[in-house]
Amino acid sequence: MQTKQLKLDPERIDGELIAEAAEVIRRGCLVVFPTETVYGLGADATNEDAVKDIFRAKGRPGDNPLIIHVASPDEAAKYTETCELYYRIAEAFMPGPITVILPSRDNIPLATRAGLPTVAVRCPENKIARALISAAGVPIAAPSANLSGSPSPTSFKHVVDDMNGRCDVIIDGGDCDFGLESTIVKIDGDGAVTLLRPGRITVGDLESIGITVRVADAVVDKLGEGEVALSPGMKYRHYAPGAELILLEGSREACARYIKGVGKERVALISHTDDVEYYKGELPTVIIYDFGLRGDMAAQAHRLFSILRSADKEDFDLILAPLPEKDGIGLALYNRMIRAAAHKIIRL
Repeated sequence: MQTKQLKLDPERIDGELIAEAAEVIRRGCLVVFPTETVYGLGADATNEDAVKDIFRAKGRPGDNPLIIHVASPDEAAKYTETCELYYRIAEAFMPGPITVILPSRDNIPLATRAGLPTVAVRCPENKIARALISAAGVPIAAPSANLSGSPSPTSFKHVVDDMNGRCDVIIDGGDCDFGLESTIVKIDGDGAVTLLRPGRITVGDLESIGITVRVADAVVDKLGEGEVALSPGMKYRHYAPGAELILLEGSREACARYIKGVGKERVALISHTDDVEYYKGELPTVIIYDFGLRGDMAAQAHRLFSILRSADKEDFDLILAPLPEKDGIGLALYNRMIRAAAHKIIRL
């Protein structure tokens, strides 16, 4: 497949190029587009054959449900059974990086929702994404535009590396703002929500508008045996580099001692900015990637997938990284990193 590339400025969107990409969606073909979180691999969410092409292009398991993207929060009512709590969330956080799981209407095929009676819906903040959805006139199903299991793409270059030749169009909209996928919540029958995937919209943010939040066990642990994945990112090893990734919990001195004894030739270390100079002195043969200041979770979220992709190109034997805290945005980092590491944690 020959992939066409379109470059768009989110502040001055070229209507003709958006119309061209929208027509590709309506034809049942695949378009990669930017969002504020990561790049998405999009197809008409109501077209079962087009949706199946998403799974084929990514090598994605068919029991991993997709998110449908709408141009405005009110459009969710066309495809899901909305409720008062959905509109409270939408008023506070949409357009934005939050996804809500609701009962699906019949116009969303089972392939899109992995056979579930529910569907995940979100209205992205990114102007290019919303312009594309609006011009297409259909909801766009879009997982991250990467090969299944690998680190999600946060730049045009990442997308080209994974999806060139696997989709019809790639829109270059620059780097993504946040860098981790959207927060996903499921509305429960008692008026509370269950957090299934953390993101930029935190537990504290949801609680600030009077919502009771339960955190699913699978956010910080493995999905239980036989447990159904209600949202993307729950069931499989995700976001992972090719090399083994291990998370370390402990002081920098303890981490340095451990790294000196690992017995691997090519080792990469993801380090907080605060500790880079220390590790350079203690570990001169280790390649160090600057993760951002220890307390700057937003910077770390923005850099994580890009670092993992850069490290992937260097053919390391081992990648080591600090175990994040689980407060605020840190919970999103923790969730992505334990899945990338297949839950391999060493406490020093």
